[in-house]
Amino acid sequence: MRLEDYWGIGPKTSERLVSGLGTSRAVEAIESADVRALVDAGLHRGRATRILRRANGEAGMDVLATGDTRSVYDDLLSLAASHAVTAHAADRIRVLTPLADRDAVEDRLDSVVAARDAWEGLAEADRERVVEAFDAYDDAEGSDLAAVETALALREAGLDEGPFEAVGGLEADALRDAADALADVRGPVDPTSVDGDGAIEIARGADAELDRLRDRLDAAEGLENSAFDVLDAVRDGSLRDFEALEAATIDHVASETGVDPATVRSVAPDDALDAADFVSATLRDLVAELEGAVGEREAAVAADIRERIGGVGAGGDEDGGGGERGGHVARAVAAVSDAAFLLSLARFAAARDLVRPTLVDDGVAVRNARNLFVAGEVQPVSYAVGTHSLADGAGVASADAPPTGDRVSVLTGANSGGKTTLLETVCAVALLASMGLPVPAEAAEVGAFDRIVFHRRHASFNAGVLESTLKSVVPPLVEDGRTLMLVDEFEAITEPGRAADLLNGLVTLTVDRGALGVYVTHLAEDLSPLPDAARIDGIFAEGLTSDLELRVDYQPRFGTIGKSTPEFIVSRLVANASDRGVRAGFEHLAGAVGEEAVQRTLSDAEWTGEHE
Repeated sequence: MRLEDYWGIGPKTSERLVSGLGTSRAVEAIESADVRALVDAGLHRGRATRILRRANGEAGMDVLATGDTRSVYDDLLSLAASHAVTAHAADRIRVLTPLADRDAVEDRLDSVVAARDAWEGLAEADRERVVEAFDAYDDAEGSDLAAVETALALREAGLDEGPFEAVGGLEADALRDAADALADVRGPVDPTSVDGDGAIEIARGADAELDRLRDRLDAAEGLENSAFDVLDAVRDGSLRDFEALEAATIDHVASETGVDPATVRSVAPDDALDAADFVSATLRDLVAELEGAVGEREAAVAADIRERIGGVGAGGDEDGGGGERGGHVARAVAAVSDAAFLLSLARFAAARDLVRPTLVDDGVAVRNARNLFVAGEVQPVSYAVGTHSLADGAGVASADAPPTGDRVSVLTGANSGGKTTLLETVCAVALLASMGLPVPAEAAEVGAFDRIVFHRRHASFNAGVLESTLKSVVPPLVEDGRTLMLVDEFEAITEPGRAADLLNGLVTLTVDRGALGVYVTHLAEDLSPLPDAARIDGIFAEGLTSDLELRVDYQPRFGTIGKSTPEFIVSRLVANASDRGVRAGFEHLAGAVGEEAVQRTLSDAEWTGEHE
């Protein structure tokens, strides 16, 4: 396959990848979602991530039908990646996409939930040991030795069953032998070394005899590079003839290099033209002799290392035949990489108290769901559109139990009442479930969606924004397949009367197309009668806190229009006004919205402060 056949790769990007990786390695990196390889080749990390998402999840990316949906998707993956135990695992998380195959969703959910349970079942000391092992693995940039040592640490900590069975399938004794052998290797091991032809760079200290030969070679090369200095050192007035100079040269070279004098004499020329020729030829031939000796010893040590490692690369015995021992290191590398990815998702699920959703054909319903992007203590909410079985779930008061069967809800209520946050929560739940990941709720049922349309409120008020908004939300709605519509405040982009007409049309179109939808508005009372499959829900502000912050019950009340309760806002403005004239102006507004209600709100806030 040509590199330019992949989404996002043009001639310049292709040239850069070929230059940095070569065509076959670049294709391999794309197919295996290896962000690091593309970044090392010179691509920006964000661009590499986008390319790999498309290459490995083209169908799933179509679920992200709007820019706001993609924004939530990006934020979710960034949040999940923040719990990664290695940089490569974080990269693998960032290229996750919604899965088109429902069985694949179930399989990933099985793995992540089992991995979370395994992680939570570890003692604190074992968790620390695992994290430290992966930290060392990351610091070593995923070297073979680090992978083997990490595999051993995972086994010792107890992460070797269930979703981590690939780690448990490794032989501990073989891994220890391989670790000892890999410690004698400097740099990565060439996979072709399995059959004896590839390079193994042997570290100093691996073999004493090899170290001695290397020291002698280094000394001989140093003398060869300064042959005239050697000649000056051995030539003095006491030398009576050429034979004496030859003997002095041999003794000097033997002394400086540690090589036996007989060995030096054996390489010395018999037909040197003069003293300079004798010295230079002796040193040149001694270097060649030592290079041969070093090479022979390196080959013998490398053969021993191969035997102790049991083969390297994609598998294969020492003859390259694919034997069992040949796969130990390669299997450890693969098992550790997969374990890091799965454990990172498990840590995300554990840290955020995520639960496995129930996958259903239609509908989305959550019991006590939380928004992952809101800092601090969050009031959980229960909500649903479509058919579900959470209506009588434990932990939800009967008045708060989401009704079942309604295809569309129109969500109303106070400003700053959490309506947009609820849309974002439902969007996040649907996206996480589509990727085979647990969700932030006490319980959830999530259908399969071909498109998720999330559209935030926009403050601009012009025809261009209205047109672009309609172009964003209508085409996905009328396409074949199942669509989830999550649309915020149409009245922000056109005049209220026309916005109500448009919203009526969208609700009707959503029902007619068999889609699901939640539409946020302040115009519920201006809407025409809604279809039978639609309902109106409301969020209510309940007053002010002692700090004059709006106190809201974020749990929607089903079948009820929420109130914006402006007297609460005016009450806060009155209480906070320090200028007498400004205060008088706000008090005048209090008369317009109901002075009695404002005074009651201020009294309630004072009472709350006294009793906290």
